[in-house]
Amino acid sequence: MIKTMLHPLSITAYMATIIVALMIVFPNVTLDSALRGVSIWWEVLFPALFPFFVFSELMIGFGLVHFFGKILDPFMRPLFRLPGIGGFVITLGYISGYPVGARITAQLWDQGLLNRREGERLVAFTTSSDPIFLIGAVSIGFFHNSDLALVLAASHYSGAFLIGLLMRFHDIKAERLEQSQFSKATTSSISNYRQSKLYAALQAMHQARLMDGRPFSVILQQAIQSALRLMIVVGGLVVFFSVVLGLLTEGHILHMLIITLQHIFQWFGISGSAAEAIVPGLFEVTLGAQQSSLINLSLQHQAAIAVAILSWGGFSVHAQVASLLSHTPIRYMPFLISRIIHAILSVILLYILWGWLGPVA
Repeated sequence: MIKTMLHPLSITAYMATIIVALMIVFPNVTLDSALRGVSIWWEVLFPALFPFFVFSELMIGFGLVHFFGKILDPFMRPLFRLPGIGGFVITLGYISGYPVGARITAQLWDQGLLNRREGERLVAFTTSSDPIFLIGAVSIGFFHNSDLALVLAASHYSGAFLIGLLMRFHDIKAERLEQSQFSKATTSSISNYRQSKLYAALQAMHQARLMDGRPFSVILQQAIQSALRLMIVVGGLVVFFSVVLGLLTEGHILHMLIITLQHIFQWFGISGSAAEAIVPGLFEVTLGAQQSSLINLSLQHQAAIAVAILSWGGFSVHAQVASLLSHTPIRYMPFLISRIIHAILSVILLYILWGWLGPVA
C-alpha cells in the first residue's frame, strides 16, 4: 500500500490535485501569476530565444553545421568524445542560454548526426545561462554590482566546461566497444584537417546542402514555423511554473519548504537565510537569483547561492529541456545529475576564484 502511494505517478497525481485545489481557492493569484508568466515569456524569452531558434534551423538547412563539424572534429573528440558539430551547439548554447543547447542537440539527433550517448553528453554541459542574463539581470539588475559579473561568469562557465570533461566518461562501456573504429576515425580526421581543413569543411557543407534540397524560401518558412511551435511550448511551461510558484507561495507551502530546509541547514552549521533563495531557485532561475541578492548574508555567500541557482537552472528549464528531448532517446537522468554537479562545482569555483576575480571590498 505504501509503495503504491509513493509511486512517482501517484505523487504526481497528488501534487496535481493540490495545485488544482489551490487554483480554486486562490483564483486571483492564479490569474496574476499566469499574466506574470506571459509577460516574462513575451518581453524577455521570446525576443531572446526566437531568433536563435530560427537561426539554428537555417544553419542546419544550409549545411553550416557540417562545415563546423569538419573544422572542429579533431578538437572535440579528444576533449569531450563528441563529433565536431558539438562545437556549434556549445557556441550557440552559451551565447543564447537555456534551453537552446537542448533544442539544437535534438535537431542534430533528428538529422542522424548524433547518437544517444553523444546527445546526453552534449546537453549536460551546454545548458547554461546566457551572458546577457548573467551580466545584465543578475550582476547589475539584482546585485547592482557590475564587478560581480566576472567571477559569476568564470565560475559558471568553467563549471560547465568541467562537466563536459567529466561527461566524456559517460556510458564509457558502450564507447569501448567502438574504440578501435574511433581511433581510426580520429587519426584520419586529424590527417585531413592538417592537409586541407577548409576544403574538406566546404565540401561537407556543399554535400549537406545538396542532400537537403529545399529552396531558401521553404527553409525560412519551415524554420519560422518550427521556432514558433517551440516558443509556444516554452511559453506554456513558463506560465505553468509561474502559476505553480505563485500558488505555493500564497498557500504557504513554499514557506514550509523554506523552514524545513532552514532546520536542515542548521544541523550542518549553514545559515538558514540561504534557504530563502534556494527554495524559489529550485523552481525558477530569475526568482531564485533575485532572492539571493536580498538575503542577509555577505556578498560572497550571496554570489555563491546565485551561481548555484544559475547552474541548476530551475525546474522550469528542466521541463523545457525534457520537452525538447521527449521525441529522442536522449535520457533526462544524466542531465539532472549534471545540473546538480554543475551547481556544486560552480560554488566551489566561485570561492576559489573570489580572491582574484571578486569585487574589491
